[in-house]
Amino acid sequence: MKLAMIGFGQAGGKIVDKFLEYDEATGSGIVRSAVAVNTAKADLLGLERIPKKHRVLIGQARVKGHGVGADNELGAEIAEEDIDEVQGAIDNIPVHEIDAFLIIAGLGGGTGSGGSPVLAKHLKRIYTEPVYGLGVLPGGDEGGIYTLNAARSFQTFVREVDNLLVFDNDAWRKSGESMEGGYDEINDEIVRRFGVLFGAGEVGAGDAVAESVVDSSEIINTLAGGGVSTIGYAAEGVEPTNDSGLLSRFTGGDDGGLDDSGMDAANTTNRITSLVRKAALGRLTLPCEIDGAERALLVMSGPPEHLNRKGIERGRKWLEEQTGSMEVRGGDYPVSENNVAASILLSGVHNVPRIKELQQVAIEAQDNIDDIRQQSEAQLEELVEDDQDELDPLF
Repeated sequence: MKLAMIGFGQAGGKIVDKFLEYDEATGSGIVRSAVAVNTAKADLLGLERIPKKHRVLIGQARVKGHGVGADNELGAEIAEEDIDEVQGAIDNIPVHEIDAFLIIAGLGGGTGSGGSPVLAKHLKRIYTEPVYGLGVLPGGDEGGIYTLNAARSFQTFVREVDNLLVFDNDAWRKSGESMEGGYDEINDEIVRRFGVLFGAGEVGAGDAVAESVVDSSEIINTLAGGGVSTIGYAAEGVEPTNDSGLLSRFTGGDDGGLDDSGMDAANTTNRITSLVRKAALGRLTLPCEIDGAERALLVMSGPPEHLNRKGIERGRKWLEEQTGSMEVRGGDYPVSENNVAASILLSGVHNVPRIKELQQVAIEAQDNIDDIRQQSEAQLEELVEDDQDELDPLF
């Protein structure tokens, strides 16, 4: 899948940079064009791979390149005011060569959480290509303002994009881990999971062709209908083909269905099905109950000799049973790596505790805002009355 990636804010820019690094390492060619947008000049200067001409500093008249200080309302205002500057960079994107736009943002800060929904709305008004969001939720230990920003931004972002893919830092940060080290590891995990998914179907000259091709239309159809999506991933190392021509422990070879470790094709199928279960029931980018997911897509990647069609089909049927969805697609993605991986996209998920928590935060915040406003109005009335009482004796 060919994407135009736009990193909005510090986290968004760093993740787009990581995607470009992933492209260089794997040759997957996912990122057709990359843009970074920020209100902080230092964040843009810290990027390594996004071309300088595609780094857009907005809000200079208001914040002088110093960022918005976690004020997402200010971030949204600046994005509205300077949308033409962002569009200037997007105009350089060869839109006829992309399958979709992907706006990536951390939803806890001010620039990304405020500006990304504004940009999504703008792009959908101009282009016919799908506009997806990849939103990163802040960890609970990052502070109340970041949780409140995420609660506000999430509601708006999910409404403005064609689908919002979510990664929850709270589910991935390790206790005692430094913040910087933790985020680097999390960004690697984000790119690994989404890279396998978006890389499916991108075949170059001389590459192995999948038996059951997963192309961009399969991903687009799975994401159709909007809502929230999460990704599961599981991988297992495999041994390369040995000198005798027999395949490794992961697939059946040519010696009567047995490989060099004595496993037959049926056992191989079971191993792939097991990977699918691990991916779906393990740690998702956004933890949730998979039952009730509206749509799903299974991508099995690995060396072509290790991809078993029967196992993939069985894994797809298992996903149908677990999700209750009749819209479960699946296929393989041959790559030259020493592992076989199952990547599962679950779209239209509903039973998500973290989202319910954010919605509650937003409700409580709104109640607090109303209370504060009422208190302020009451105090103002009291001041006016006191002033009037002081003036009355003079007349």
